[in-house]
Amino acid sequence: MAGSAGAIVNGDAASESYPFMAVIPMAAPDAGVLDGSCGGSLIDQQWVLTAAHCVTGEGIELDGIVRVGADQRKSGGTVRNIDRTFVHPGYVNGENLGPNKDDVALIRLDRPVTQQPIKIAKEAGQPGTPTRLLGFGSTVDGQFAFSEDLLQLNTRLGAVSECDPGYADPTRLCTISLKAKAMACMGDSGGPQLQKARNGRWELVGVTSGPGARGVPCSGGPGLYSSAPAYAGWIKQTMKDANGYGQNSGGNGSNEDAQ
Repeated sequence: MAGSAGAIVNGDAASESYPFMAVIPMAAPDAGVLDGSCGGSLIDQQWVLTAAHCVTGEGIELDGIVRVGADQRKSGGTVRNIDRTFVHPGYVNGENLGPNKDDVALIRLDRPVTQQPIKIAKEAGQPGTPTRLLGFGSTVDGQFAFSEDLLQLNTRLGAVSECDPGYADPTRLCTISLKAKAMACMGDSGGPQLQKARNGRWELVGVTSGPGARGVPCSGGPGLYSSAPAYAGWIKQTMKDANGYGQNSGGNGSNEDAQ
């Protein structure tokens, strides 16, 4: 998943509606991806949180739109143009040699949507906490075989020791599937990892970033997620600062590192 449009291998059909689920159509021709997508989470009616490697990097071509609240990759929901993207200034692509660093980005939509955003958790649960992954990514290890239907996978938060040394830290979450030979894969990048709040509602705890171990297929090892709570301060400040740019300044699809 690192450095690519990185569905859920061995996932299950979505069991409920997820109005905050976003799809970001993109292509990476040099990697053989002509009709791909990344995931994202609507965290405000005009803002989507995703992975940095989904919106920036050599060879990444965005279609310039985001689809929100659909259970189909190419239809349904609400479509908005991308007004501006903001990449975390500390982002570094691990290039499959290690984990991505600060792998988060924000997309401001050109107009608000009516779908209900998801709340970012105040903190990630302890190891063993039940979580759920969502995505339209590849269903086959090592192939760009994107799912047209939204898939989900029940998982749990793992201990640091369950990912390769140096992978999990306070900004990343090691994630373990509850189902054999199943995990997020190429095309799921940027999508949400959910946990239940005390009121029983879903809240956002992670952003799909990449594999949690070297040299294993998607279904063969843990997944690594950027911790949404760890970046709550940057998210809030970036959204606040962006108000100074004006609603439609910068042009569609423009990209910058938000300081």
